[in-house]
Amino acid sequence: MKDKTIDYVLRTTWLAVNKMYNEEASQFGTTMATGFALLSIDPEKGTPSTSLGPKMGMEATSLSRTLKTMEANGLIERKPNPEDGRGVLIFLTAFGKEKRAYSKEKVLTFNETIQKNVTAEELANFHKVADVINNMISNKQIYNKKNTL
Repeated sequence: MKDKTIDYVLRTTWLAVNKMYNEEASQFGTTMATGFALLSIDPEKGTPSTSLGPKMGMEATSLSRTLKTMEANGLIERKPNPEDGRGVLIFLTAFGKEKRAYSKEKVLTFNETIQKNVTAEELANFHKVADVINNMISNKQIYNKKNTL
């Protein structure tokens, strides 16, 4: 369709990627969000719980639910942050590290497959456009008083 908007292409592409990852993850009784969280946690040093949300682009309530499920499934454990008495560090368990490796393999397979089917220039342009969109949104350059309809 010639009249597809940029947001339509972004949304439908992301929904397709999300569905693909969730279908793959469901074979192992998990979700894409869990896989993404596993990849976002430092496997050696742990990660402060407060930095996970921004790192993953998740709201606090969604992240909290994901972490509770991961803890119940034995993927992570929470420990007090020795540098901040109020904070908590999230660590991967041995089982979590095993599932992290699996998640990493799936992400790398996706990336390698895409890279085999597009040129380096096309991929660089994709990243450039994504960066422009993200920067414009971050800097509120789309919906401001000058650009409001």
